[in-house]
Amino acid sequence: MRAKDKGEKWKQIAVPVLAGCVLLLSVLGPEQLARYQDRGTLNRITVEETEEASEGYRYTLNSNEKLFLLAECLSHQVLPESEQSAMTRTGSSSMDYEGLLGTYAFVVNRQGPSEREITDAEIFKICNRELESLKELGVMPEDVREVDPSSYSAVLYSAIDVLEPQNNMSVWRVSLSTSHQNADKANRLIDAYIDADSGKIYSFYARTDRSWEELEPEGMVEEWSAYLGLTGQEIYEAENPLLETTPNFYKYRFPGMDEGSTIVTIGFYEGIHELFLKNI
Repeated sequence: MRAKDKGEKWKQIAVPVLAGCVLLLSVLGPEQLARYQDRGTLNRITVEETEEASEGYRYTLNSNEKLFLLAECLSHQVLPESEQSAMTRTGSSSMDYEGLLGTYAFVVNRQGPSEREITDAEIFKICNRELESLKELGVMPEDVREVDPSSYSAVLYSAIDVLEPQNNMSVWRVSLSTSHQNADKANRLIDAYIDADSGKIYSFYARTDRSWEELEPEGMVEEWSAYLGLTGQEIYEAENPLLETTPNFYKYRFPGMDEGSTIVTIGFYEGIHELFLKNI
């Protein structure tokens, strides 16, 4: 047989065989490759680092929700037993909501702030920064003095919706210390609740030389609302005119959680010249 004939016969045999091999490889190849890769991972423990692995899941509330939660906790707070008072926000292994009474709880956070929250070393500086912001916006009278750490106390609290514990926030309460007898309260911040995350002031009481007539409460609430990023503000007509112990006040409503709403009051006590903006 000539060489040329042998070559053509070989091609006739080789081409179908090669095509069959390609077809078989295309069918079985991916499965065999996957099995081979699995041998390198199955029955072996691997560790991968992720960002903020210790933080866990954290539900983020918007400003309206935070305002609502804080107001509900302050209005319906139940003081737990000493062991329960040591509880902190969701995410800590020491949290135990079964011992709490009521729907909302406002408890002292004895573990301290997380890495992303304002510390006790920073709180007075942050408070003064936010006071200046409120003064620039016309919410806080200019004559209110800076907070002096030697004259004030700061306590970190956790506000918790017990039935929905993912709804929680940490707040600092900064108060003029009561340890000094006959302390001068003129032109002083008396009390304030401050968001431990953002440093924003949610409510305050402050003494001022100004009178109610000199203030512009409607505009002050507008600016404070924008400062916090609140939405849905509307005037609230109180059914009971005796809700406050002063005739000098305005009330507003803001949407909250689950069809609920928050009533915010701005008012003034004439006798002691104390301006207040509260959400309880």
